[in-house]
Amino acid sequence: MYNFEIKTKVKFGEGSLKVLQEIKNKKILIITDPFMIKSKAIDKILVNLEKDSYEIFSDIVPDPPIETIVSGIEVVKNANPDIIIALGGGSAIDASKAIMDFSKKIIQSKDVKFIAIPTTSGTGSEVTSFSVITDKQKGEKYPLVSDDLLADIAILDPELVRTVPNFITADTGMDVLTHAIEAYVSTEANDFSDALAEKAIKLTFDYLLRAYKDGNDIKAREKMHNASCLAGMAFNQTSLGINHSIAHVLGGKFHIPHGRCNAILLPYVIEYNANIQGYTNTDYTVASKKYANISKLLGLNTSSVRVGVKNLVSEIKKLQKELNIPTKLTQCKVNLTDINSLEEEIADLSIKDGCTKTNPKQPTQRDIIDILNKIK
Repeated sequence: MYNFEIKTKVKFGEGSLKVLQEIKNKKILIITDPFMIKSKAIDKILVNLEKDSYEIFSDIVPDPPIETIVSGIEVVKNANPDIIIALGGGSAIDASKAIMDFSKKIIQSKDVKFIAIPTTSGTGSEVTSFSVITDKQKGEKYPLVSDDLLADIAILDPELVRTVPNFITADTGMDVLTHAIEAYVSTEANDFSDALAEKAIKLTFDYLLRAYKDGNDIKAREKMHNASCLAGMAFNQTSLGINHSIAHVLGGKFHIPHGRCNAILLPYVIEYNANIQGYTNTDYTVASKKYANISKLLGLNTSSVRVGVKNLVSEIKKLQKELNIPTKLTQCKVNLTDINSLEEEIADLSIKDGCTKTNPKQPTQRDIIDILNKIK
């Protein structure tokens, strides 16, 4: 038996931030990063809140470390909020979730509401029960998984992503695509998650390049914001696969942006999972058939499953090129010697990552190393 449910209410489209004006007589804690303050993007939130109703904790950094979570817990303890608003990219929202989760004993007497407002179109964290925090001393990322991490409300206002730089638009957009594709071929995929994933994939191919080329294209921004959320809903039901498993480890070891890591890996993970042997074998796997179905969805040639998979990989590589995304780790200023010396550790950690469980093909250490060799 499968189960499908969505706890989070989603407010989306231009002007959706105005829903914050409905908050009355509540103590609010806003958790965000310094850039939101410096760029004054936070003003778009504050203008919709009652004066003197909020405090701001803005110490969030990329790949939020355990130390930041501890600091945030102290802030929650002192502020005693009725509502926590997470404002920012995946790091701010993930950190807010962790702070919320570890603060439960402190705020258990109150029903604290959680509102997530993403400022990048990538992680889908505003609708997922996942959070990732980092142990910087060990260079490892730790996932938290609990339905208690789900936001009560997610607000997707495209105005907040209008000024996102094009290279971040590219990285986060490829993260959306990877989320959707991995959810689609997950061993836990079902009709409901497939519908969400398919829509997210189509929106990404239709609008990511537009958003990259012109940040003021508000329709493209809105569609990518929606795609990110839809992909988040999909993988929240199904989990992900080894694309994310490997990316988690590479990101922790070499500090490569998560979406960029996913983009570099995606063509080779698809080829690995499709597992098409020779030119005459037609005993195709479920995953390979689903990859071919994505090609069909995109209007590509799918005269056979083999052709469909090949054309999907080619289309992804074409998109990478148009987005000026690196295709090798060494192009991300990673030392080849470091990769070689750590490859067995990277492979072992990737296999242990929680996302590996739902990958359509269970990898060996050698399999992961082979994929690494292709992206060095």
